[in-house]
Formats: sequence, structure tokens, C-alpha cells
Amino acid sequence: MRVLVDTGVLIDLALDRQPHAGAAAELLETLEGRRADGFMAWHSASNFYYLVAPSRGKQDAREFLVDLTSVLEIAPTTTDSLRLAGRLPLKDFEDAMQVAAALACGADVITTRNVRDYAKAPIEAVIPAELVRRLS
Repeated sequence: MRVLVDTGVLIDLALDRQPHAGAAAELLETLEGRRADGFMAWHSASNFYYLVAPSRGKQDAREFLVDLTSVLEIAPTTTDSLRLAGRLPLKDFEDAMQVAAALACGADVITTRNVRDYAKAPIEAVIPAELVRRLS
């Protein structure tokens, strides 16, 4: 299985946002165990950094992000991926970019806390705890 991890899940982990950090940590541990191939969108890296750096510090945010690449690959998106995102019927363009990244890497699922935001996406979205159950 291939999984695209939404930015919010990564931020939950980095900032220990409760009650979601536990499920995010369990998901990353599951992916680290190679029960599935994990990906994140290229733009997630910058979004993550700018949202995490004020709390953890710039250097720690960078190191955390680089450490994530031992578990998650960057989805190989292109100009066509952005064009696709622009045509998707999602209200939030950033979510559409997540979907385009998921499709670009051949993901079977996007894991996010905001499943409702992906209701019109051409790919399934599930919360991290549900995905961990599926992969166990």
C-alpha cells in the first residue's frame, strides 16, 4: 500500500498536539516498519516548517523535517500535478494539491484528520488511527 500523509498529521506529531499526536506517532512507526510506503507532498515540507518553527525553533524544525525523510518520500509532482489540483472539485486548494501529490506517487489513500475535506477527492482519505488498524 502507498500512503500520502497530510501536513496536519505531521504537525500533530511535531508539536505533540493532543489528542492527535499519539495516532500520528503510531502511524509513522507503522510506516517506518515498512508496512506501507509513505509519502508527503513537496509543499508539505514548507508548510510544515513555517508552522512548526515558531514553537520548536528553526533548526529543530529543519532537523525534524529532514528526519521525516527516513520514513517518507516526497511525492514526485510536476506542473501537470498543479494543473490537476486546479481542476479538482475540492474547496481548499491546498487539499487539492495533496490529492494531486497522492495521485502522482500512486497512493492508495491519504491519511488526514480532515476526512470531510476530501469527500470529493478521487482517492480515499482516512484518519491515521484507521489506517494503522488497516495496516496491522
